[in-house]
Amino acid sequence: MVKITETCFRDAHQSLMATRFRTEDMLPILEKMDQMGYWSFEMWGGATFDSALRFLKENPWDRIREFKKRVKNTHLQMLLRGQNLVGYRHYSDDILERFIKKAYDLGIDVFRIFDALNDVRNMRKSIEIAKQCGAIIQGCVNYTISPVHTMDSFVKVGLELRELGVDIICIKDMAGLIFPVTAAELVSRLKEEVKLPVCLHSHCSTGMAPTSYYAAALYDVDHLDCAISPMSQGTSQPTTESIVEMLKETDNPTQIKDDYFPELISYFNHIRDEYSNYWIHLAERVDVRALIYQVPGGMFSNLVSQLEKQSSMDKFDDVLSEIPRVREELGWVPLVTPTSQIVGTQATMNVLMGERYKVIIKEVKDLCRGLYGRTPAPIDEKIKQLAIGDEQPIQVRPADLISPEYEKLKKELKDITREEEDILSYALFPKPAMDYFEFRKDPIQQKQKQEQDARGFVIPQQHPERKFIVTVDGDSYEVGVTESGQVIYDAYEET
Repeated sequence: MVKITETCFRDAHQSLMATRFRTEDMLPILEKMDQMGYWSFEMWGGATFDSALRFLKENPWDRIREFKKRVKNTHLQMLLRGQNLVGYRHYSDDILERFIKKAYDLGIDVFRIFDALNDVRNMRKSIEIAKQCGAIIQGCVNYTISPVHTMDSFVKVGLELRELGVDIICIKDMAGLIFPVTAAELVSRLKEEVKLPVCLHSHCSTGMAPTSYYAAALYDVDHLDCAISPMSQGTSQPTTESIVEMLKETDNPTQIKDDYFPELISYFNHIRDEYSNYWIHLAERVDVRALIYQVPGGMFSNLVSQLEKQSSMDKFDDVLSEIPRVREELGWVPLVTPTSQIVGTQATMNVLMGERYKVIIKEVKDLCRGLYGRTPAPIDEKIKQLAIGDEQPIQVRPADLISPEYEKLKKELKDITREEEDILSYALFPKPAMDYFEFRKDPIQQKQKQEQDARGFVIPQQHPERKFIVTVDGDSYEVGVTESGQVIYDAYEET
């Protein structure tokens, strides 16, 4: 039988309403959903950690605690970006170990682990620690389309993940690119050659995902990611109710009790109304251009929104055309956090600056240095020369070059907090964490900060010369560029 993971608590609202779903609004429906036969709730990780600190003024760790109190029959699942954890850079092994152990101790049962480049070296440590904890591990094969990505290359990643001890292989299709016939073939080959259960995760951005799910189910896929109907489709996942009903007439049905659906639909329709100000309506549409540009749904919709606000929609097609060109030059990297932000930002910069690579962002330079890992294909030598000159890229696992960080950060915070989870929050997102610590001392006085819409992030006035957009997991940030080429932006908290 197909096991269903419900994504309404993480990926669905990350895709459709910029990750603004508050914990308190998730809790009332949990005990009912826990009786329905779901295999897991994906409810943590991805952008939820950042969003909780930065925009919701919540302690992200409390969400696990509150879910664990109410959910007794269903696994709690998170999305972990390998050595990036839930952030946008590689973190030291001591931070990674403490983060995973803390999440497991609080109640995370399933760790879905991926690396943006499919560089398994960047997943090894997190898989090792999660295994030591006793968690269920889904190792991800990021699905994308390029001249260097083949069925054999995806199976090779799956075999490498099996050697590391993962329990399940997840085909992670970030932009809804997988065709039904491809889904059937890849599921079949992974099950036959890797000999592990297979999960298919996709998005409805191109409209193909429901059919691809059905095809995968006919070829004995073990897990599917779905979202309850008010939170599904568009850049979100296929509809839970529809998939459950479709599979009833096959040899691979689900265990979901569909008599609870009317109550769930009513509840989540109410959530839609409550969060209408954050709903990205463009994200609900099917846009087959994703097959050409391979831009993840949240990034695509926010790019449109922000270019409209800046009266720069005349550049939209130019930016879309530039994205695959930059992607090829940077080694055909899959477009998923953080590489989707790196490629998208550089492409936007190339267009808005009027000259390709006139300014090269720090993350592109670090990618050329090998600091994100091994790219699927070699980076264009001309671009590499522009970015880092004759500097030689590293060949080791990037985290091997990062010194332990935890004790240093603990000392920095000794007069503010001694809680391990606070120190970990600060390690991943220093400024949002500090803002949150200040907020929780006096929430009433700080209420106005909570109500600010992050998509209106203000450029520092001393750097007003140029602006463009960085998109991080569905959230767009305005970015300033000085005349000297220095990039001033909030998403990565560094210049």
